[in-house]
Amino acid sequence: MKITEEKLFDKQGYRLHILPSKKYKTISIVAKFKAPLKREGITERALLPHVLQKATNNHPNVRSLQSALENLYGTALSSDGSKKGENHVISFRMEVVNEAYLNDQEPILEEALKLFNEVLFDPKVDGDGFDSDIVNREKQTLEQKITSIKDDKMSYANLRLMDHMCQGEPYSLHVHGYLEDMKAITPEKLYDYYRSMIAKDMLDVYVIGDVDEAFIEKMADQFFTRKESGNADNDQVSVVKDVDKVNEIVEKEEVNQGKLHIGYRTYTKFGDNDYYALQIFNGIFGGFPSSKLFMNVREKHSLAYYAASRFESHKGLLLVFSGIDPNDFDQAKSIILEQMDAMKNGDFTEEQVNETKEQVINQLQETMDNANGLIEVLYHQMISGAEMPAGDLIDHIRKVNKQDVIDIANKIELDTIYFLTSKEGGE
Repeated sequence: MKITEEKLFDKQGYRLHILPSKKYKTISIVAKFKAPLKREGITERALLPHVLQKATNNHPNVRSLQSALENLYGTALSSDGSKKGENHVISFRMEVVNEAYLNDQEPILEEALKLFNEVLFDPKVDGDGFDSDIVNREKQTLEQKITSIKDDKMSYANLRLMDHMCQGEPYSLHVHGYLEDMKAITPEKLYDYYRSMIAKDMLDVYVIGDVDEAFIEKMADQFFTRKESGNADNDQVSVVKDVDKVNEIVEKEEVNQGKLHIGYRTYTKFGDNDYYALQIFNGIFGGFPSSKLFMNVREKHSLAYYAASRFESHKGLLLVFSGIDPNDFDQAKSIILEQMDAMKNGDFTEEQVNETKEQVINQLQETMDNANGLIEVLYHQMISGAEMPAGDLIDHIRKVNKQDVIDIANKIELDTIYFLTSKEGGE
């Protein structure tokens, strides 16, 4: 598979990644700010992208900023926060029409980059803090988002599994922040945190599309340079915890459907030699509709409304999710654990391994066909220190054999069983 070759430049206060490609009719620009996950400041960090997206000094309200985006032929701006191992990454994304496809050849890209610069580095400030109306409005929105997690029982069960399984580890911290922090967050305090983030976070800027490399480098130097930042790598090494004993937690809420979520330690992360075997393991175990979890827990025994697994690439975790009748806990748990034993014992065929390899490769190719998906793959490689061409990624997957999958299965350890059930349901 041939994809765009990444050009990497170490700049003053940021790293620039240019991916020239005629494949896309739009140009995608992504700025990623990375810092270690810490309890102090995590709610400010969750709130910041929403505040920054609402106004700049040149565009002091939502309507003005939105109008500026629309005038750039509907340029799209978005942001989110995510955990990558023990690190917290805030991503800002902008998608711009390629001016080469426009009749009047306006300098759309330069204007879009200028606006992106304003969003990131020249937000609307009132005295020593952000605009209080914007901050208060976004605090309310974030409070509602945090509160609503409990209404989505699958997300809530996953959150509680991480609370118990990763207790004392930075990874257990909630990426959306905490309600109890909200009252203390003032426009001034949030602005102080913002200034610290701009000065200290590791910044990577990606530009992908049909672009001129020299022009992008020149524009990036103008709009992303941080003179006060050395852009030193602040990566927080992932905590690796041995399993002393398996924890089993049952919590009761007003639910109709029980949520049985199980956490394992894989001791394998993105960039490790056996990571590719883990991808195939997960596909056979619970990653696809043909997997053991789906076929046995859901189809054969009709015990689950859904049953699947996924792994956390930068933390070394494997997570099983299932929705079951509250009274079927013991049987469902037993059958899920049996599927893991079957994987450890090699109870699967070479044909399943080969079919799963093709599914994983197809999934990877689909991801990299999308500009933002390709950026995510490259960023994963960057922060794990395991950069390689896409073709090499696929070659590594193709080389996985049945014994590799058995070996990785036997490396995996059960850590925590979490069951969210009804107040009347059994355990």
